[in-house]
Amino acid sequence: MNVAVFGSGRGSNFQAILAAKKGGRLDEVSISLVMSNNSGAGILEIARANAIPAFHVSQKQFPSEDHYADAVLELLQTHNVDAVVLAGFMKRVPAKVIAAYRGRIINIHPALLPKYGGSGMFGIHVHEAVLQAGDRESGATVHVVDELYDHGKILLQERVPVRADDTPETLAARVLTVEHRILPEALARLAARVHTGVKH
Repeated sequence: MNVAVFGSGRGSNFQAILAAKKGGRLDEVSISLVMSNNSGAGILEIARANAIPAFHVSQKQFPSEDHYADAVLELLQTHNVDAVVLAGFMKRVPAKVIAAYRGRIINIHPALLPKYGGSGMFGIHVHEAVLQAGDRESGATVHVVDELYDHGKILLQERVPVRADDTPETLAARVLTVEHRILPEALARLAARVHTGVKH
């Protein structure tokens, strides 16, 4: 299965995917390309260091979302991409792209969805919200991407305790460890589904 990874930041979840692949856990997965909306994103540097095609594609480069969506689709189709992984991608995926890859785009979210999802719920904001609510546990979720933020079918979820002395940063670090564990596992499951022709 040829996979594209989209990310906006330093790329630690992408690094976890590469580590899983090097460890023999994702033999059925080939990383075809990495795309970021941020030209200075660490995820692009990681891709280049591993001889993986890396592209900066931002909606700001195009006159409309439709032109942007077409450019993304052309990039995916040129590289024979079967599935897309959102690994810290901070932009909404155009509906046209979601429709073309229905059931084959997954996202990692640093909370126990459906709680703390939706517009504005990303990065440190999620962990701040968890602590402000007084929750006793948090975690990470991998889900199928649809047209709504953080909404699609949940594939994998793992919980972590929230400690009395947690800050948003300490909670984020604990959740990130879980993200690095469950994203490669979810990718392996997706590859198995795509291989058998099951796309939902």
